[in-house]
Amino acid sequence: MNMRKYVKLVGLLLLSFSIVFISNHGKVEAKTTNDLDNEINELNKKGNDVNKKKKDVSDESSSVKKEKSKNKKEQTSVEEQLAEINTELEETKSNILAKEEEIEKTVQEINDLDNEIEQLKEDIIELEERIEKREELLRDRLRSIQEAGGDIPFLSVVLSSKSFNELISRTSAVNSIMDQDKNIMIEHEQDQKELEEKQVAVEDKKASVEKKKEEQESQKASLESLEAKLDKQNKEKESIMAALKEEFEELENYEFTLDEEKEILQQQEEAILKAKELAESEKAEIEEAERQAKLEAERQAAAEREKEKEQASQASSSSNASTSKKQSSNTQSSASSGNPAPPLQSGGNGVLNWPTASKNVSSGYGPRWGTEHKGIDIAAGKGTAVHAAQSGVVSRVVTGCVEGDRSCGGGFGNHIMIVHQLNGKTYTTIYAHLSSVNVSNGQSVSSGQHIGGIGNTGDSYGAHLHFEVHPGGYGGRGTAANPMGYLP
Repeated sequence: MNMRKYVKLVGLLLLSFSIVFISNHGKVEAKTTNDLDNEINELNKKGNDVNKKKKDVSDESSSVKKEKSKNKKEQTSVEEQLAEINTELEETKSNILAKEEEIEKTVQEINDLDNEIEQLKEDIIELEERIEKREELLRDRLRSIQEAGGDIPFLSVVLSSKSFNELISRTSAVNSIMDQDKNIMIEHEQDQKELEEKQVAVEDKKASVEKKKEEQESQKASLESLEAKLDKQNKEKESIMAALKEEFEELENYEFTLDEEKEILQQQEEAILKAKELAESEKAEIEEAERQAKLEAERQAAAEREKEKEQASQASSSSNASTSKKQSSNTQSSASSGNPAPPLQSGGNGVLNWPTASKNVSSGYGPRWGTEHKGIDIAAGKGTAVHAAQSGVVSRVVTGCVEGDRSCGGGFGNHIMIVHQLNGKTYTTIYAHLSSVNVSNGQSVSSGQHIGGIGNTGDSYGAHLHFEVHPGGYGGRGTAANPMGYLP
């Protein structure tokens, strides 16, 4: 929330309390119709100001509603984006797990191929050893034949045969042995060739599988990079969402403040209308008294003309009677609106009365605990009667605060604001931390009227009355003045 906007709103809210009330109870001297016309004009001006403020607040409220709607749309959009990112993130994590399983299988396949290659190497070595032994055996046989004179052993085998059948058999046996040796050698060579080819094939397969593993690891790295990117996006969106929610909450609080200001302005408007009605009523009473006085004066003048012989004595008598009746009429006019308050000292001390019977000031006006104390604290027991410092109209009442809730009522707790019109000047008085309230918004009160009881609500540490005075009307805490300058 823009702090400047907030300060502007608070200023507007505080200024809205600056209303004027013309009270017959608050008069210190008889008023003329010109005085009342001026006051009615001033009330009309104040009414126009209130209407303008109401329009400003209404416009601001509409703007806040639009901002809230825009914020909600943005939240919905971010939520959808978050859902998409989370879906993609979950899918990516699943793909990473699947890829890890593939890599694990590939590694196992490589291990199996390594084992197969090792086995083939052992088989090749074993076969080579058998071939070498067979070749050695054949070499030994050939050496024996050569040492025996070449073909003699074979001829000896033939010639030593006792029969033709035996000759055939011995010849076939020798040939079979030679053929068998030759076949064994051929098979050994074929087996060796196959093993070597198989070894090459397995090694090629291993190279292929290792390449596949590299590709899988590269794919996994890409997925992990995507996961990191999605995680970052997710955190960014969550941060945006948190900011939007915080902004929405601020807008709601701001809207609540505007609603409260609307209520205050409505109360102010009602108070101004009531003050205007009272002023117009008083003006009508004065005008009627003046009209009756004028008629009486005309009747007396006619009587004087008819009694020319007794002009001197009767004129004096008639004049005294007319003056007496006019004064009586004015007195009755004032009485019809209520008993006037006793004359107040003008220009300072004594304009207001003490709001309690106690005059024990426990904390004065001015610097206190590093801040400015804008009023005086009057110590007294809980429930002690609080009285209106002068006649006026109640412009604000806050109730429902309990002890311990220090923020209630803006720190004032249960409190009352009264606007007074005294000696042609407006004053607002504040009575805070009350335990009870006996008046309502817009109510006219008389000087000394019991309006509530001393308490310990709001930002308070013990039963007392916090009393403020704002000459010229309430325009924020900055318009407060030291109440001691206005008390007798």
